[in-house]
Amino acid sequence: MTLKSIAQRLDVSTASVSNAFNRPDQLSADLRARILKECARLGYHGPNHAARSLRTGKSGIVGVMLADSLAYNFKDPCAIEFMRGVAESLDNQRVNLLLMPGGESSFDQQALETIPDCFILYGPPNDRSVLGRLQSQHKPIVAVDFTIPNHLSLNIDNYQGAYEAAHHVFSKVGTVDGTLDSTAVAVVGLRLLDQQAISTIAGRTLFEADVSISRVRLDGFRAAARDLGCALPDSLVWHTHDSAWNDGVEAAELALQTQPRPRALLCMSDQLALAALSVARSQGLRVPEDVAIVGFDDIPAAQQSHPSLSTVYQPSLEKGRLAARMVMAPDKHHNTVLPTKFIVRESSALK
Repeated sequence: MTLKSIAQRLDVSTASVSNAFNRPDQLSADLRARILKECARLGYHGPNHAARSLRTGKSGIVGVMLADSLAYNFKDPCAIEFMRGVAESLDNQRVNLLLMPGGESSFDQQALETIPDCFILYGPPNDRSVLGRLQSQHKPIVAVDFTIPNHLSLNIDNYQGAYEAAHHVFSKVGTVDGTLDSTAVAVVGLRLLDQQAISTIAGRTLFEADVSISRVRLDGFRAAARDLGCALPDSLVWHTHDSAWNDGVEAAELALQTQPRPRALLCMSDQLALAALSVARSQGLRVPEDVAIVGFDDIPAAQQSHPSLSTVYQPSLEKGRLAARMVMAPDKHHNTVLPTKFIVRESSALK
């Protein structure tokens, strides 16, 4: 059945049938009920969406392009909270969502990229050619956790959050008997280098701050140490490729093998910090007495862990909600940086 044939059968206009599905305020309740009842009996479920998209140039779909694989974003707590926020806003707007990976993939997604009316980019796509293709469509884009010239961006204050966390840690463990100690603090970093292997960043080229929130966090750590007269040697900054348990365990084990052993670990995600807590327990170390541990993100498990995890809170849920609102009405918004907050809990509560 088609819109035209349904209209002929009911002896109404095609506009009336279309309005029954899309603009109910344009019809009387009785007429709309009669049209919908007959359509249901005949198995007609409304005007063809693809045809309407071709006619109007609008799909009613927001595309969310992920920097990582689809699977990664369904296991990362921050990504889950962000996507929940996006979904809430789009549900309220009655708008559909299309998820797309931004990295190299085994399937051709270029055809998919033409479908959405606008795009939220959750992190810079691993395949940088994607940016050029999206920008060439001249559709609204909101860049989340990075920036793109001439497009809206939404970030959190990574630098300030990292600075506050590091200032807390260095002020607690950065001196021994009043003497500055450059070996007191190690960092379990995240995606600081373009490599899979876990290693220190000593002698290696880091990602630039404009494409790496981890680099911004590292700059915040360094600044706090510097302001307190301490140092953060590159040899005590570890790179991990994923915010995953196994990477966190390996990096924490390597960091805690350093001699002299660091008295604190600054971790660039709660996932990495929780893995570090496990390593400390397995080595018989007391937290925070022997080693203080701090995370970043404030995922639910941070407060539920034992000891509870000191961390930097970021509003992932609100970030998702706002990203959706921004991309749906770009003229009503501007580049935004959401605040972070350092939360002291048991894992770094040293006197």
